[in-house]
Formats: sequence, structure tokens, C-alpha cells
Amino acid sequence: MRRTTLVTATAACLSGALVLTACGGGGSTGAASDSGEVTFWDTSGPNESPVFTKIAQDCATKGGYKVKTETVAFDAALNNYKTAAQGGQGPDVFRAEVAWVPQLAKNGLVVDISDTDLAKDTGDFLDTPLGSTKFEGKSYGVPQVTDSLALFYNKKLLADAGVQPPKTWAELKDAAAKLGGEKSFFLNNDAYYALPFIYGAGGDLVDADAKKIVVNSAANVKALETAKGLLDAKTASTALDPTNSYSNMQAAFSSGEVAMVVNGPWSVADYLKGAAFTDKANLGIAPVPGDTAGKGSAPVGGHDYTIRQGTKAKASAIKFIQCMSGTDAQVQVAKELGLLPTRKSAYDNADVKAQPVVAAFEPVAKAAHARPWIPEGGQLFDPLKIAYADFLAGKKDAKTALDEVAKAYKDQVVTEYSIG
Repeated sequence: MRRTTLVTATAACLSGALVLTACGGGGSTGAASDSGEVTFWDTSGPNESPVFTKIAQDCATKGGYKVKTETVAFDAALNNYKTAAQGGQGPDVFRAEVAWVPQLAKNGLVVDISDTDLAKDTGDFLDTPLGSTKFEGKSYGVPQVTDSLALFYNKKLLADAGVQPPKTWAELKDAAAKLGGEKSFFLNNDAYYALPFIYGAGGDLVDADAKKIVVNSAANVKALETAKGLLDAKTASTALDPTNSYSNMQAAFSSGEVAMVVNGPWSVADYLKGAAFTDKANLGIAPVPGDTAGKGSAPVGGHDYTIRQGTKAKASAIKFIQCMSGTDAQVQVAKELGLLPTRKSAYDNADVKAQPVVAAFEPVAKAAHARPWIPEGGQLFDPLKIAYADFLAGKKDAKTALDEVAKAYKDQVVTEYSIG
């Protein structure tokens, strides 16, 4: 899938291969759920969906119920789900991005599973992914996969230049002279990809415990200036238009035009289709650089299984999620897709240990920075996306840009918070 922060736009009725549901009605209503049929909205991309669909069918066969998997485009999934669920329609089980769960819980659109078998014996789950399923002390989801961001690099290009994967942003600058200047690194100007700079500098967007907005802190000003410093020094390139920054980054790295990017495990399948990685061994993965060596930090991402409030297939949905989130299923996903399990036991499997992407990302994920698990968590990105792109384009200075983000948070997102 593509990691994007465009998750709060107005719901629109989309058509095509990746959106098989109707807006606000039709599609999956759960009307057949009394007969034991579970409709599952899978928000993964084309590289992942066939594997999830197969596992879903296997789970249904073993569990004695029916499952109907519908693949829904990630960018449209949240608003399509809310529109459908508010009308008493939609899937029985929804694959939700971790930031969506508290929002859906607050809005009463997903089932509180605290008193079900899904909330028992959760000790096998990694703590941070499990935290994304909670809201006000209750459980509303089960972790499916986790992820974070890492530094991807072209081993041949770095070896030919005689440089090692940089551990700091300063080292990346130094390496650029040998890697072709701006061709050394593509800087994605989307808000989610600003987080390694922010977290690595000790900053954050909000302090949820103190109910403070901290996005315009001195640490964050420094973080953004570090990012722009790469562009100013001609040691990195970016897209002028933030709407195509991700696709430009993917194309540049896959073709070998640039030597390094920051991305997540979901991107590996696309990279391995590129001319630069016909030899899979040429793809290198390392922790994101930081201000100091070993102090890089990236955000926690991932997805959770949730059950729609009002479903008539609750019992079957519980059985379905138990199977889909079980160790066997997570091992299969890790082996075939290189996605990161949320169960500790899955990492003990020999095949998972041997999976190169999982092996590279496991320490990255364990050190990743938890995002604020608040209902407004997903809405924090849109104002930052605009400000970050404007700042990198030289339209305003870092402090002004971040002050505007803080004001937008106060006015539109976390209105009860103070600006700290």
C-alpha cells in the first residue's frame, strides 16, 4: 500500500478495481450475516490483497462460515466506511489504519470487544501496536500488522561511491558529494515523512497526556530546518507538488536515479519490480538517520482489525479475526509479503527470522515512536502536510509554518488543547 496522510478528505463515491463498494449504501450491507457470512473490507494494496484474501478464505473454511473480501482503496477507505456505517451498512470486519481506531471508537462505529475472547490473552502482542486498539480504557480492535519507516538504499550505488549507509543527516550530506549531489536522496515532502526528522530531534505534534499542542516547538523548528538543509545543500531532491511526491520518490529509487529514500516495508514489492533491483540483494535497509548516530526515530504505523457496530455477524466476525490475527496467519503474511507481525511468537518462527525485510525492520519497529492514540490523531497530518511542503519550497520559514499548524490544530483539530 501507499502510505499517505490524505485520510480526512470529504468522502466521494469512487469506482474502479480498487473500490468495490457503493457510497452510503449498496455493496456490503451485512444483510446476509445471519447465515454466518462475514464481509471483510481489505484496505491493503494490489501487492498484498491476494495474500490476505487467500488467508481469509482459509480461515472461513476452517471456521465454518463464509467470507466475502472486498478490496477498498486506502485513501478512500475511512470516509467510505464512516458513510456506510453511519447508515447501518458496510463491512462486518474493517482493516483500519492504526490512527483511525480511536476516531471510529469515539464515533460509535466499531464494536467494543473488551468482553470478548479477542481481548483475552493479549500478552503475545507487541505493546505499541496493541496500544493503538485502545480508547478510554476499552478495546476496539486487534493488531494485524505493524510498520515504521527506514532508510532504503541502493547497495551498488553506495558501494561504488565508497560510502556506508548514513547514520546521521550530516553523514548523508557528506556522502552526497560522492553519490551525485541531489541524486543521493529523495526527500518526500508529505507530512508523515517529516516525522523521522521531528521524532529524531526530540519533538512531537501534541502531548496528549498534558493536552498541549507542541508542533511549533523549538525542537520541531530545528527538525524542519534539518530537512530543508539537505535541499539547500543540493544533497537531496524533492517534488514541488506534494500530491505526486510519493510516486516521484518511488519511480526515482526504483529506477536507480536516486541512491536513498525513507519508506516502509509496504514499498518493497514495488521496489523489487524496478530496474535497479532486478537483483533483490541490491536493496539495502537501515534505520533512519538521526541528528546523532543511533538516535534516529520513526513513527509507528500499521493496521488493526475492527468490527462494525451493528453487525449481525458478530460471532463469526470474532472467529474470523481470531484466525486472521493468529500466529499462523501472521507468519504467512511475514513470509510472503515481508510485512511485520504484531505477535511476538511470530518472530520466533524460523522462516520469519530468515525473511530479509522483516529481519531488517524488526529493530526499527521496536525502537519506533508511538503516535498519539487519540481520535484526532489522523487529522493532525493535513495541516502539517501543507506547511511542510510550503516550507521546503521556501514559501515561509519553519517557525511561521509551524505556528500556522499549531493554530490550525487549536482551531480545527484538538480545540480543547492549549498551545504549549
